[in-house]
Amino acid sequence: MHKWEKLVDSQERLFWTLHTAGWCGFAIVYYIGSFLQDMRSIWLFVIILNAYAGWLLTIPLRYIYRKALTLTPLKMFILVGASLYFTALIWTLVKNVNNWEIYKKGYRPEEWYWYFKDTINSLIMIGCWTGGYFGVKNYQMLLREKQNVLKASSMAHQAHIKMLRYQLNPHFLFNTLNAISTLILMKENKTAEAMVSRLSDFLRYSLDKDPIRRVPLIQEIQALELYLEIEEVRFEDRLKVVWDIEEKTKSALVPSLILQPIIENSIKFAISKLEDGGCINISAKTFGRDLMLNVSDNGPGAEIKNGQLPVSRSGGVGLHNIKERLEALYINKHSFVISHNYPTGIKVNIRIPYEISENSSDKKNEN
Repeated sequence: MHKWEKLVDSQERLFWTLHTAGWCGFAIVYYIGSFLQDMRSIWLFVIILNAYAGWLLTIPLRYIYRKALTLTPLKMFILVGASLYFTALIWTLVKNVNNWEIYKKGYRPEEWYWYFKDTINSLIMIGCWTGGYFGVKNYQMLLREKQNVLKASSMAHQAHIKMLRYQLNPHFLFNTLNAISTLILMKENKTAEAMVSRLSDFLRYSLDKDPIRRVPLIQEIQALELYLEIEEVRFEDRLKVVWDIEEKTKSALVPSLILQPIIENSIKFAISKLEDGGCINISAKTFGRDLMLNVSDNGPGAEIKNGQLPVSRSGGVGLHNIKERLEALYINKHSFVISHNYPTGIKVNIRIPYEISENSSDKKNEN
């Protein structure tokens, strides 16, 4: 928030600042105008008294106008108009008394109504004060509404990302628990215990990481290794994983669990379909100012139309969620491409800005 917006948002501070500045400005302009006439030096004291009287008399208007804002338009108009006129009359009386008692040394007018001479000028001045008050008040209301809209939009945006992030595939949990159950029935308790431990660590990582914040790629790799160790228990030698991670990319910031749904999709629709199993290649490289993440398999492949996999191969909400998360986090600064892998299989490429955490070793080396 800019300094001006902070000042506007602080109603008390803003009122007294503008209120005092306005009446000081009135005194300065009035004093400069006196140079056009041959006025004695005591006139400056009269100007200061008049400005101070205006400063005091308009303070109650603030609280009256606050009350007026809660009334119907007609009642508000009547209350504001009456208050403005009454304040202008009192200020006119004070100004004339100051002028006659101080500048004209005890002059007394012949008629009582002379005490309210030049009321129209006072009305104009108090009217300007009233217009300024309501103008700033409306600006504050608009600014507050804007802030509320932005806050609501931000909260909705974060909630949407969290919803997408926490939509774990129930098939993965079902298959994992089923595999653990099978291991227990086969009395392979140590393997089952290790699998439960890995599942626990993976779920803890999945739920603990804030989906709004990005994490270093090395943490994602560790989480993927936990996930793949679970799957390797199910597929044994049928699942092979090849890592090709460029060293400098390990500190790059990525959305948490952005690759897991892609790998899960490859296992479900590629590895599990091959009698002898298959291979998944996972790579991370830098390209200019971008980070390139690739996941490919050597499965039977699938037909790709308009960059989209058929519903039968898209893995339900998994790949769709990745697209939405990338769009929400990076807007137009990313790409998500699905293509054929050669000689067989599917390849998914993600391009996002290459950013590293402030306390990473790469950042320190650059400095």
